[in-house]
Amino acid sequence: MSDTLVIGAGIIGLLTARALAEAGAEVTLIEMGATGREASWAGGGILSPLYPWRYAEAVTALTQWSQLQYPQLCAALREATGIDPELSQDGLLILDSDEEVGASAWAQRHGAVLEGLDAPAIRSLEPRLGPQPARALWLPEVAHVRNPRLIKALRQAIDRQIKLREHEEVTELMASHGRVTGARTRYGVYKADRVVVCIGAWTARLLEQLGQRPTIHPVRGQMILFHAQPGQIRHLVLSGGHYAIPRRDGCILFGSTLEHTGFAKTTTAAAKEELHDQAIALFPLLQRCPIGEHWAGLRPSSPDGIPFIGRHPGIDGLYVNAGHFRNGLAMAPASAQLVTDLILGREPILSPAPYALDVGRESQGP
Repeated sequence: MSDTLVIGAGIIGLLTARALAEAGAEVTLIEMGATGREASWAGGGILSPLYPWRYAEAVTALTQWSQLQYPQLCAALREATGIDPELSQDGLLILDSDEEVGASAWAQRHGAVLEGLDAPAIRSLEPRLGPQPARALWLPEVAHVRNPRLIKALRQAIDRQIKLREHEEVTELMASHGRVTGARTRYGVYKADRVVVCIGAWTARLLEQLGQRPTIHPVRGQMILFHAQPGQIRHLVLSGGHYAIPRRDGCILFGSTLEHTGFAKTTTAAAKEELHDQAIALFPLLQRCPIGEHWAGLRPSSPDGIPFIGRHPGIDGLYVNAGHFRNGLAMAPASAQLVTDLILGREPILSPAPYALDVGRESQGP
């Protein structure tokens, strides 16, 4: 028996387990598949919302706190494991010129560095860009990580701190007299005084057994990868909701779709063609680059993209850290720290009120 059970070993669950273990908790982490191989693996690794000014203040608070932690986190993981998460501050170039008014107000409010660029400046940043608007937005401080490498590093780094059970789906949360007692899988029962649910798109399905179903549902996203040469695309580029992410080895990730298909995680030929055409329109050089991979993941959608972080209102000892939609990596360090603060009764890094489970936006009943 561990005193704390964390369910879900994506980026949210991994960092939550790490924070709790570092605070002295004895942690068992249970993952229904392989560590980190759902949304955390499938995403692009951008450490900012794509259009941050479109999001609620509660999202900005989590992302800004997390952005400050990533350099230290990635350095510590690299030193501990030898795996480099490839944190790269390449900056984000946004070609949607009609966003400038809202973006400028947001940047001034939050002290973010934002520049408006004219056509020559855009061309200077990305010489191989195709047709472009007369104006663009430039956020030079936006970074990204190579998320599969980040997951591998975290998995290795916490291996000696926690007990990890992979390929073991939790089928039931167990409670008695209003208090959590553990969880059941097909292999048996895990008893614990505290349970933290971090299973993203699957969270509502598990919690509805207890009569409190947060409004989280899966939204499929598909992406493709091009094999290009290093330096051909220099920065993160966003246009019309689609984005290109350059990796250090020259690979270019391009995404993504937003599809309400339930828990279907299959790829489709139509999405591949759409992404391919959009990528070539943005960067014609990709016409000559082979597609290496095409994959899909399930994002945990939530109202306004605000995650649910905190205690269950009806079951003592039960906590949730889920519903991060498209920004799980961007919000993960702060989310893990916040839920850990709440579990251990410490002064929280941020006000937990916007993320609580006992407000109307979050519950649709059993």
